[in-house]
Amino acid sequence: MTPRRPNLLIGVSLFVSVAIFLISALVLVEMRQDALRRAQEAATNLSLIVERDTSRNLEIYDLSLQAVIDGLQEPGLNKLPPLMKQKVLFDRAASAKDLGALLVVDESGNVIIDSRSVPARRLNVADRDYFKVHRKSSHVGLYVSRPFLPRLGEGGDSIALSRRLSHPDGSFAGIVVGTLQLNYFRYLFDGMNLGSGGSMALMLDDGTMLMRRPYDQKVIGRSLMGTANYTRFAQTSSGAFFGTAALDGVKRWYTYRHINGFPMILDVALATEDIYAEWRTRAWVIGSLMAALDVMIVGFALSFSQQWKRRLSIEEELRVLARTDGLTGLLNRRTFEEIAQDEWRRAQRTGHALSMLLIDVDHFKGFNDLYGHSAGDDALVAVAYRIIQSIRRPGDIAARFGGEEFTVLLPNTDREGAAHIAEKILASIRALQLRHVASAHQFLSVSIGVACTVGHQFPNLRSLVNASDAAMYEAKNNGRNRVARYSVATQQNSDVGAQSPAGYAN
Repeated sequence: MTPRRPNLLIGVSLFVSVAIFLISALVLVEMRQDALRRAQEAATNLSLIVERDTSRNLEIYDLSLQAVIDGLQEPGLNKLPPLMKQKVLFDRAASAKDLGALLVVDESGNVIIDSRSVPARRLNVADRDYFKVHRKSSHVGLYVSRPFLPRLGEGGDSIALSRRLSHPDGSFAGIVVGTLQLNYFRYLFDGMNLGSGGSMALMLDDGTMLMRRPYDQKVIGRSLMGTANYTRFAQTSSGAFFGTAALDGVKRWYTYRHINGFPMILDVALATEDIYAEWRTRAWVIGSLMAALDVMIVGFALSFSQQWKRRLSIEEELRVLARTDGLTGLLNRRTFEEIAQDEWRRAQRTGHALSMLLIDVDHFKGFNDLYGHSAGDDALVAVAYRIIQSIRRPGDIAARFGGEEFTVLLPNTDREGAAHIAEKILASIRALQLRHVASAHQFLSVSIGVACTVGHQFPNLRSLVNASDAAMYEAKNNGRNRVARYSVATQQNSDVGAQSPAGYAN
């Protein structure tokens, strides 16, 4: 029985270690869920507090606007002296902190009554969005504008709350408008405990950012339309989810709600790093107690993982090297031809245009002889960089075709578009101003041939390549440092010029 006891001990030890691991794991999972629940409750409570505070203050300000509208309808108002009229129309809410002036504006956009000045300050707001919206429609109600800088110099970035004035016949009579400094929301947000990585944002229903914590002046007025988080905000009146911020890339738990009665969305977001910070500390303590039992397994796993990652990294490097040119970093010819075949078949199937540029560095052999191969390599790298900087669409590809030749494939691009890109590349390389005394132009230049499937019947991809090559030959034959487009005449000239290959070599 003695030989069996070590095995039994090992078995018992494994059973105990597995039991401890499972119990610890269950405890840690429960603790993690508790941490998330507490964070969710905190975020929900914060959003409710801010939403109610914001809604209440905006409602008070809106009541001030409606009070002005009601006051303007009083029969004897226009008979009052200007100062008395101002006191009747504007209550003390209009002078609260972070609130700008309340203004009555006529149908031409001119301010006629000003809560801060008698007589009213000279100002025309006909170009503001809040004026245009009310002039266009009588059914807008309360309108909250996009951020702007007040022309009266009252504080920094502000928004306007406005309502329409109408003549008895319903026609546009002007607006009543008041400004609210965005610093109001900034101070409100600063008073909330969000953790080091938390954020809070207030935006209009159309995604225009009004205020965000952490504060960044650059994001005020920026539109979040189309971002993943905004899309979810717009779907329901309130909700919560895990998401990644488009502005800083931080993953957070988002709680959002639409401000009741106003076209605004408020979100409170707690960073997952902050949510689980305390839990991680406890998990570290519990995990440390298990480390003695698990060190060998963990060590083996880490070692194996590192070796595997190293192998994958090497394989990825080899794949990249197999597809790219080692000097310029562009695609190599083999990879280009594989991609070009796919694009050719797609163009044949869909009938869309497919254009190709063939680019050759002029007198490159002479450049190498004069300045050395190292300078020649630098020149090729510079040319490749200018080529890749001149094409922007994801489907456009550039490759080193061989030696000093480069090629660019432009799917869904007609001959005019391709020629435009070719001219752009040509100008960009000219701008390098690389001195080349052996060239008639005294600087390094290229000749570019342009060919397009539209207007020509190319039986295969090779014929398109040959066409761009013929156009490039014509560019060289006409003095180099230029762009030539393929045509039937180009092909005829190319056939004649094919008897003098030396003229095409450089």
